[in-house]
Amino acid sequence: MTTINLTTKIKAPKQIVFDASRNIDIHQQSASPTNERAISGVTSGLINLNETVTWRGKHFGFYLTHKSRITAMNFYDYFVDEMEEGKFKSFKHEHFFEEENGVTIMKDHLQYQTPFGILGRGFDVLFLKKHLTQFLLERNKVLKEVSEKQI
Repeated sequence: MTTINLTTKIKAPKQIVFDASRNIDIHQQSASPTNERAISGVTSGLINLNETVTWRGKHFGFYLTHKSRITAMNFYDYFVDEMEEGKFKSFKHEHFFEEENGVTIMKDHLQYQTPFGILGRGFDVLFLKKHLTQFLLERNKVLKEVSEKQI
């Protein structure tokens, strides 16, 4: 199992950051380099507990789909999306939000497993972990920009 942990500080109230983080339209904006689009389930606006979204995007030269469900949500502190269908063996992304002195500290905790045994682990070490980290960093950069403009 691979784990990616990121922390992003955003000068905006956590309610704004929390809602931006579960906004399908903002995600599509941040994922424009991979041409990722919501094609099924919640395809626009805010996603909520027990709702699903299916993404289609180009990664490593291939169009892939990934269906996630929001499996836990505690307004405005925490939510989890977990893969229901896709190329991973498992995929769980936890989102944490804390506010200190008008700054939201957003933490991403992503855990996933690749299929295909040693070949999958090798691909992860060589390419996938870096790709997913960059994907999240770009997402968080856009979330920061959008959230800070709202105050």
